[in-house]
Amino acid sequence: MSSKYPWSVRGCLPLCALTLEAALILLFFFFTYYNASLEDQEGLVASYQVGQDLTVMAALGLGFLTSNLQRHTWSSVAFNLFMLALGVQWAILLDGFLSQLSPGKVVIKLFSIRLATMSAMSVLISVGAVLGKVNLAQLVVMVLVELTVFGTMRMVISIIFKTDYHMNLMHIHVFAAYFGLTVARCLPKPLPQGTKDKEQIATRSSLSAMLGTLFLWMFWPSFNSALLRSPIERKNAVFNTYYALAVSAVTAMSVSSLAHPQGKINMTYMHNAVLAGGVAVGISCHLIRSPWLAMVLGLVAGLISIGGAKCLPVCFNRVLGIHDSYGVHYTFGLPGLLGEITYIVLVVLRTVWAGYYMIGFQVLLCTGELSLAMAIAVMSGLLTGLLLNLKIWKAPHVAKYFDDQAFWEFPHLAVGF
Repeated sequence: MSSKYPWSVRGCLPLCALTLEAALILLFFFFTYYNASLEDQEGLVASYQVGQDLTVMAALGLGFLTSNLQRHTWSSVAFNLFMLALGVQWAILLDGFLSQLSPGKVVIKLFSIRLATMSAMSVLISVGAVLGKVNLAQLVVMVLVELTVFGTMRMVISIIFKTDYHMNLMHIHVFAAYFGLTVARCLPKPLPQGTKDKEQIATRSSLSAMLGTLFLWMFWPSFNSALLRSPIERKNAVFNTYYALAVSAVTAMSVSSLAHPQGKINMTYMHNAVLAGGVAVGISCHLIRSPWLAMVLGLVAGLISIGGAKCLPVCFNRVLGIHDSYGVHYTFGLPGLLGEITYIVLVVLRTVWAGYYMIGFQVLLCTGELSLAMAIAVMSGLLTGLLLNLKIWKAPHVAKYFDDQAFWEFPHLAVGF
């Protein structure tokens, strides 16, 4: 039996992907070069190690994190790698062109790859809200659009609010979560009954998703400290991230048991809430001077994550019409908002302690950054969702949602799909 996979994807996806890759190669050929200066060997090794940590988080952590559905595991992991590989190439060029004051060739450094990997992770987070409801051609479009918008947003925030790399990139959790949720709002909703069995969480798949959670949990201190320049700030970021992650892990296990009538632990809540502390502490990790504050932040983030996962899905699905495939809102969105609010409070307190009297101005700046990031995320997510709804992409029918057979060859099956 011939494959029922849409011709537009079977025929156009390889052509479009290879044409895009050829275009990227030409852009790298004409507009990039390696830095010829000698770098300090010790600093080079340290920078490469941080880059490795980020790659493990992106490829293994976020790849396996979204593999908990019983019939949508291959696509979750493999599509994640495809988007990461494509996104890093585009982000290197985009960040290089946007950061230059005058047109010219882009210098490629290890820092360029590190920054591009972190930028590409914004797409990998957003996709968690739509994965299983889109095909690979739609994901290519989403990678290009979201990375372009995210890079432009970072440049605008840097120019207007005079922020550094760490600060403008740490809006990634809020931006990516609400971009993905807005795209999900525009897509057709899964059938109430037809895809219910496909959304069930299998034991083996849930274990692989927990493996992704563990990779992210172990390497999150590297993510939060990767772009900080000062050794003291990097030390504070690493320490505070560890404290927040530790407390959110304990909170996730305890509160999950408390929320169940029979005291049983929900693995889905573990996937969401274990990482909440690292997300919440990200933007302010270098400002926190005492471990207890990071621990409190991890505790509150874990509570908010589990509370949101337990109480808000009905509101999102029925009232707002948003189907969040993998709990992006509770893993990244709500803890990210908590982190943004905490950062505003810390900036105000530091302003007061320093004896300055421009508190209102500081609050306005911090609130402006957050508002701008969320506004751009929602507007660009809406436009992307409308773009992905075009018939040219031949999106999967709602009856084929969350099914690997729509995209992969299964040798043990007698017929194609």
